[in-house]
Amino acid sequence: MDKRSLTERDICTKFILPAVKRAGWDEMLQVREEVYFTKGRIIVRGKLVTRGKAKKADFVLYYKPNIPIALIEAKDNNHSVGDGMQQGLDYAATLDIPFVFSSNGDGFVFHDRTGQSATVETNLGLDAFPSPADLWARYRAWKGLDAKAEQIVLQDYFDDGSGKAPRYYQVNAVNAAIEAIAKGRDRVLLVMATGTGKTYTAFQIIWRLWKAGRKKRILFLADRNLLIDQTMVNDFRPFGAAMAKLSTNAKTIERQDGSTVDLTLALDRKRRIDTAFEVYLGLYQAITGPEDRQKLYKEFSPGFFDLIVIDECHRGSAAEDSAWREILTHFSGATQIGLTATPKETEYVSNTDYFGEPVFTYSLKQGISDGFLAPYKVIKVHIDRDVEGYRPELGQLDRDGNEVEDRIYNAKDFDRHIVLDDRTVLTAKKITEFLKESSDRFQKTIVFCVDEEHAARMRQALVNENADLVAENARYVMRITGSDKEGQDQLGNFIDPESKYPVLVTTSRLLSTGVDAQTCRLIVLDRAVGSMTEFKQIVGRGTRVHEDTKKFFFTLIDFRGATSHFADPDFDGDPVQIYEPGDGDPITPPDDAPQGDDTIPPKLGDDETVVDQPGLPFPPGDPIRKIFVDGVGARILAERVEYLDENGKLVTESLRDFTKTALKKRFASLDDFLKRWRSAERKQAIIEELEAEGLALDAVADELGKNLDPFDLICHVAFDKKPLTRRERAENVKKRDVFTKYGGQARAVLDALLEKYRDEGMLNLDDTNVLLIPPLNGLGTRRELLQAFGGRMAFEQAVHEMQDAIYQETASA
Repeated sequence: MDKRSLTERDICTKFILPAVKRAGWDEMLQVREEVYFTKGRIIVRGKLVTRGKAKKADFVLYYKPNIPIALIEAKDNNHSVGDGMQQGLDYAATLDIPFVFSSNGDGFVFHDRTGQSATVETNLGLDAFPSPADLWARYRAWKGLDAKAEQIVLQDYFDDGSGKAPRYYQVNAVNAAIEAIAKGRDRVLLVMATGTGKTYTAFQIIWRLWKAGRKKRILFLADRNLLIDQTMVNDFRPFGAAMAKLSTNAKTIERQDGSTVDLTLALDRKRRIDTAFEVYLGLYQAITGPEDRQKLYKEFSPGFFDLIVIDECHRGSAAEDSAWREILTHFSGATQIGLTATPKETEYVSNTDYFGEPVFTYSLKQGISDGFLAPYKVIKVHIDRDVEGYRPELGQLDRDGNEVEDRIYNAKDFDRHIVLDDRTVLTAKKITEFLKESSDRFQKTIVFCVDEEHAARMRQALVNENADLVAENARYVMRITGSDKEGQDQLGNFIDPESKYPVLVTTSRLLSTGVDAQTCRLIVLDRAVGSMTEFKQIVGRGTRVHEDTKKFFFTLIDFRGATSHFADPDFDGDPVQIYEPGDGDPITPPDDAPQGDDTIPPKLGDDETVVDQPGLPFPPGDPIRKIFVDGVGARILAERVEYLDENGKLVTESLRDFTKTALKKRFASLDDFLKRWRSAERKQAIIEELEAEGLALDAVADELGKNLDPFDLICHVAFDKKPLTRRERAENVKKRDVFTKYGGQARAVLDALLEKYRDEGMLNLDDTNVLLIPPLNGLGTRRELLQAFGGRMAFEQAVHEMQDAIYQETASA
């Protein structure tokens, strides 16, 4: 037999596997061949969806099921014995496997990743492969496991005989937690992206510790009733009669297989606790509260529970003044495991201060790369009122006939303090436009609003925009918020892949965490999201893949600039495409838009499999008084189109480049621009003309990170001139003492106007209404101040002279 003529698979079967079996490995229980451990990254090109090649290890060796300790990477005999080592090491790092072997059928190269061996890599003959006992002894020494800890680590996983096995990262998470607890650690943090199966992972940890006799009484805490109920009937089902819910409300719940079950309760109607159970599940709001009578957890002795698992522990459980912290402190002697998708708090203390550094992390980016999580596109929609702000006209009345406070309202005020209904209608129109352009008006959609009242108005606007489908079924659009019982009753239907209605759901915060909406294809943000923690949770509402309904990616439409969190280094799961439609552009991204320089090639690779394409058959707080102002229009502004490569880097015609090109079309040269600027009585008019063409200079200034005047922005971006800041320009005017010819009151007015320009960039300084706002209104009445100049025309002339002085220098390059 010519060994060099054999395929890699022949080498595995005829040489490698026999060598492994001779070393004492059980082929049925300890050896797995061709182990696919990722799904293959989902690649989106317009409406065409493919999967990349899944990663596959040639051999994985397990000391016990789901305790992998060795990996073998095979090559055919035309390769050298160590040619598979680098690939094997890459796979081993992902699978957290310490011992790596490479072979071509002639022998083995053995790499010890533990750092415990005198020599990192050694050559072994075919008959010298290590036994299970040998490698386990090395593993034990590396992990520092004594006999008692070993007994816990070797406890079996739950296996229901269905063939369901945990994913590789779930195995890594479970084993990391078990080993940490076995060695005496009593505060453990697991960080796993939304949609990666934190609850199933928690079940396997609890099961193994419970079966090993290490933890006899367990408390599982969550903050959503739905989570508790679904956990009991699905992932935690094997606990059976040993499990109960800390609630007085009996429920019949439907399982994933369609059967129903009545939840076992640990409380009677008088809230007396039955202490005969071993696994308790509780809603933290139900067992604590501000009053002592609500603190049900105190009915348990501090030593009652051995183990507490806190689901979604980012929601303030580590804050010293939080309700969950009360419970954790009461049971401080118990081992406590925190599960979260976002390891750091921003509003409170970092939860790593409480739990310690995570023993395991699986990020959104890794989940997308592995193909377990759905990638997503982002559409940024800029509404003029959000970008420019809104200032009411003098004497503007609200809907109730009250005068609207004279100030500039911005995006943070809209729908919280002031309501511009036209803005809400425009938002609903754009959402509906997207649904129609995407040819699927029945894709499950969550619209996040500022509060419950805003969610009600958004529901109404969407009902009006989709009157045809609402006529077919009134549940096509629904509000689901904390105080809306009718809406909450439909939450189960919304997350059920088999249920058609409701389709469009408006909410404020109820759906931002923990709701397993597998078929959600569209997420709309019409409120600011200040916390990175919450932003990741909201993105997580769409990241679940649902192959039965061909849901492989989702879209996020951002009306409030919340996706600026992508620029935060803590964000680790960037979108595959960012599209910013201009006024008049379709809201859906073009199918042929580039997806990056070299990340997603335009043609399918040989190792890609088409999973979806057009034409394929489809398978079966305190109340706040809001100001309502009617008749104030809103429109969409343009900015830029961006795409991200696989490293999360933007590949784009940047906003700056886009602006430069557009400005040069309008102004042939620097002299052309300077002539136009100096001749314009109202400088603001030039800016308004540019904005009407989709050039929002404020956004360019934000990108540059400089407090620049529009004049300097245009000179700098279009003609490469070194810019002066507004402060520098204002100081130059003061140095030249331009105002000496005016009297005291007039000079004070010009000084105040110059400060307005320096601090706020105000250009329409000749508008006499500026004399009505602070600090100018403190210098005298408008009539008095105009008289100080000799009348309105003299005032306007003085301001124009001041502006000429402001723009006297055009800095050299």
